[in-house]
Amino acid sequence: MTTAIIDYGSGNLHSAEKSFQRMAAETGAGPVVVTSDPDVVAAADRVVLPGVGAFADCRAGLAAYDGLFDAIEAAVIAGGKPFLGICVGMQMMADRGREYAVTEGFGWIAGEVVAIEPADPALKVPHMGWNELVIDTPHPVLGGIGTGDHAYFVHSYHFRTADPAHRAAHVDYGGEITAAVARDNLFGTQFHPEKSQRTGLHLIANFLKWRP
Repeated sequence: MTTAIIDYGSGNLHSAEKSFQRMAAETGAGPVVVTSDPDVVAAADRVVLPGVGAFADCRAGLAAYDGLFDAIEAAVIAGGKPFLGICVGMQMMADRGREYAVTEGFGWIAGEVVAIEPADPALKVPHMGWNELVIDTPHPVLGGIGTGDHAYFVHSYHFRTADPAHRAAHVDYGGEITAAVARDNLFGTQFHPEKSQRTGLHLIANFLKWRP
């Protein structure tokens, strides 16, 4: 069982690779590969899409790798393989992003990526640092992770789902900010599990064992 972490030039994937390799070894989940090769993605059993920076930049970066998004979509949507989007990798599952300009997303989970606008003007944007999760919808990838557990965030925009049932968790930051989304074989975290210590490693282990 191979897990493919997609490398499309969006950030340093070293910490994510090490965290997934550690938990794959602990759970017996098989090899973890960092790749931009569509054939490797097509052959993988699970797909992880990280992303840092601006929505439009990540979308354009992914499109710059010939055949890569097609391979991801074939594996995940047609093939039903477990998918984990991290940060902007989660956001790109939306219909569109509204960061600087309107950019079309994957359209896998209905909703939009919108600016964080805290009700308290003392709260700064980007939302950066540790925050307490609130679990909205129980999910196998969140097994053993409860309301009050902490995760690490760095972002200025968040995924506002059209269907509340697709929001798996949120945090409070002058209002409710989406922390995780889920539908069918799709799961996404706004926070960085590879930087979220116990909570993050637990989530990665859950994902590697998940059979949607």
